[in-house]
Amino acid sequence: MKASGALELGEAPKGSTPKSVANRGISILDFILRLIAIIGTLGSAIAMGTTDETLPFVTQFNRFRAKYDDLPMFTFFVVANSIVSAYLVLSLALSIFHILRSGAKGSRIILIFFDTAMLVLLTAGASAAAAIVYLAHKGNAKANWFAICQQFNSFCERISGALIGSFGGILVFVLLILLSAVALSRR
Repeated sequence: MKASGALELGEAPKGSTPKSVANRGISILDFILRLIAIIGTLGSAIAMGTTDETLPFVTQFNRFRAKYDDLPMFTFFVVANSIVSAYLVLSLALSIFHILRSGAKGSRIILIFFDTAMLVLLTAGASAAAAIVYLAHKGNAKANWFAICQQFNSFCERISGALIGSFGGILVFVLLILLSAVALSRR
């Protein structure tokens, strides 16, 4: 026996249509995906930004050290992931707004626009860093670039891990854009 006004599992509230319930579900999934993307991009920025390894041996004139800011592509990677993380934190407010008002259309269009811009920035940063990570692992004999990962193993593990988080963020952004498009098409 149910109390007056209580809802059973799977029952929609009075006055709500199946479309609005589905849109609210999409909005909740959007919020969760944004949280996951924050973890991936912020973790990538921190992992790359704190990467530093010094080899235990030193010659008379040189100390062998690898640090993320030795290469501008890694610095761009950290900046891009940081900007995207900050955007994601700010976009949580709109995501909560969409949970409360699942019929909002204009703000959803704004989110699609900015999500696409952040996807492009994140892809550019991750791609630039991936090219350097590949060279660090494999080298290039024609250009006389040597693979450094045999010597700087910890450095290479951290930068590779940072790439995984960033490419995970790219995948989440693709899902966010598709979810927003689905939510807009259901109106």
